[in-house]
Amino acid sequence: METNGESFLRLVKIMNELREQCPWDKKQTIETLRTLTIEETFELADAITDNDWKNIKEELGDILLHITFYSKIGTEQNQFTLDEVINGVCDKLIFRHPHIYSDTIVNDEEDVKKNWEKLKLKEGKKTTLSGVPRSLPAMVKAIRIQEKAKQVGFEWENKEDVWKKVKEEMGELQEAINDSHNQEHIEEEFGDVLFSLINYARFLNIDAEGVLEKTNKKFIKRFNDMESIATEKGKELHSMTLTEMDAIWDEVKRRRNG
Repeated sequence: METNGESFLRLVKIMNELREQCPWDKKQTIETLRTLTIEETFELADAITDNDWKNIKEELGDILLHITFYSKIGTEQNQFTLDEVINGVCDKLIFRHPHIYSDTIVNDEEDVKKNWEKLKLKEGKKTTLSGVPRSLPAMVKAIRIQEKAKQVGFEWENKEDVWKKVKEEMGELQEAINDSHNQEHIEEEFGDVLFSLINYARFLNIDAEGVLEKTNKKFIKRFNDMESIATEKGKELHSMTLTEMDAIWDEVKRRRNG
């Protein structure tokens, strides 16, 4: 049975061969790989949401291939080597875990997170929020922003206060809708409602991005079932009334719940 090192070296060897011999692999650049990497990351996210361990394993392999590919190109461009990538993350992990590799004392997970943010600033990060990638999806970015703000103490004390803030923002949104024809103002207030709801989700230990995706999948399944039932009845959704579609929707929910 291969060890981790042997299997990784096998991947590196194959990557080198493909880069030298395969017309497609020879043409790739970091720019052409970027979109594919994003796609692979979302495919991994889908597999995790579905708790599909078979596909999680496969998608992790694809991402590992991309890491190896970028490192190969980096070496060709005299920017960095695969060894530097690996040793770089090893050094970073050791530096950011002084409670393991030094004499720093921590009491719990929150202490670890707070130390992590302090150490990142020592590494050269200019601000607490500078480590949040600009291209993150908006909801994921909101979660990361709130988590990082928490590490410096900018945080609500309890979920009750957060819920009050949610209701306050919802009230301001309703006022904007009622009193203003300014679409920009309405959008701003709607954004504040979303941000505050994501904050509330954190206090409930809910992954807002994850549960929304589960709801998306649930809606897709129910909508597809509704279309199938309509077809069985010899009808098409676009020719049905909302009342008729609601009746089938309720039938779908009863079937799935039953």
